[in-house]
Amino acid sequence: MFMRAFYTDIFVLPLPEGHRFPMAKYRLLRERLLETGVIAPECLNVPHAATDAELLRAHDADYVRRVQDGALTHQEIRRIGFPWSAAMVERSRRSSGATIEACYAALQDGVAVNLAGGTHHAFRDRGGGYCVFNDAAVAARTLQAEGLARRVVILDCDVHQGDGTAAILRDDPTIFTFSIHGETNYPFHKEQSDLDIGLPDGTTDAAYLAALAQGVHEALRRADADFAIYLAGADPFEGDQLGKLKISMAGLAARDHLVLGACRAAGLPVAVAMAGGYAKQVEDIVTVHYQTVSIAAGYCNG
Repeated sequence: MFMRAFYTDIFVLPLPEGHRFPMAKYRLLRERLLETGVIAPECLNVPHAATDAELLRAHDADYVRRVQDGALTHQEIRRIGFPWSAAMVERSRRSSGATIEACYAALQDGVAVNLAGGTHHAFRDRGGGYCVFNDAAVAARTLQAEGLARRVVILDCDVHQGDGTAAILRDDPTIFTFSIHGETNYPFHKEQSDLDIGLPDGTTDAAYLAALAQGVHEALRRADADFAIYLAGADPFEGDQLGKLKISMAGLAARDHLVLGACRAAGLPVAVAMAGGYAKQVEDIVTVHYQTVSIAAGYCNG
């Protein structure tokens, strides 16, 4: 049985020449997964665009309207890091839709993947750090609104703290937020997740995996969840330009097995999103994400 995956790279976000965001990684990842047979063509799906009703479960109506209408201020656009365009809005809605649909698929298959997503710096009323809408918060609330999950745990292993996720869900006891990240890295003002582990610059595999194992065990125990969303950032990688940690490719594979194995042992379906990655060579980013998707496919039912 092949794992289902949802992709949005056909909705191209136009960026100025020299922009530091590695937009090409999404297409390259999809192509490599197809070429190697990790994902079958019939299991690759274009997701729906998240509706206003879905987005409003995590975002303010005024913010959603201003994003849609191109009415964000210059400062708000600068904070997001992308120039506004209708294509940006469409892509952002599709990315949230992809995590919602990965959740639906994971309920049936045990695990499914959004080949983008992990936009955890989006707050209820603003975006930031290349994030417009918070797909994990939107998807978790959608599962609950549709009676498909009672309690959700968000396991965020991007190198940057999931500040928007923590803020949106701060007063929600039904969604548990866990973030393991570089303590000195962006965002420089940290929000309070239900469980945070801040790591020093230069942390290597052994210390990282020990902290992660302890954190995931505690998060799953405290969350008492029946569904998990896993943000598998590529940016803890030792070759990442923005990461500040020193996790090897093998260490990241061990991370993915640890998180997905713990969820499997707890009986939790898992939707996986890619989150960040900023290695100098885009091929390295793609390889980390490819490794995550390949490992996740091994946890698919069937």
